[in-house]
Amino acid sequence: MLANSNATANLAVKDLAKAKAFYAGTLGLEQVHDEGGELIVYRSGSTTINVYHSEFAGTNKATAVTWMVGDEIGNVVNGLKSKGVAFEHYDMPGLTMEGDIHVGHGMKVAWFKDPDGNILNLVDR
Repeated sequence: MLANSNATANLAVKDLAKAKAFYAGTLGLEQVHDEGGELIVYRSGSTTINVYHSEFAGTNKATAVTWMVGDEIGNVVNGLKSKGVAFEHYDMPGLTMEGDIHVGHGMKVAWFKDPDGNILNLVDR
């Protein structure tokens, strides 16, 4: 039923100005729509991400958005670190750390958070 429909990630934030500085400024996403202080839509590749104001921002304790960056994962991690992004380090079975990148199970993954604590990640796929 939905196999041919596009999907969009939705991220709740407390402060849209702070979120805009992070998603447009730090991550370099292109803003494509702004609904007057309640919702900003960003383009990421051929998809979009809705960043919206909510009192429930920061309550999700799981990964909210994944970017598949392929072999560029090391360069992307270094680029984001140079812009002040701090990467998360998790103790996960079967994964070892190479700098800020978790390695194992045939993949490389790096996790980081936005200013509201939404968990975002990069994967080498």
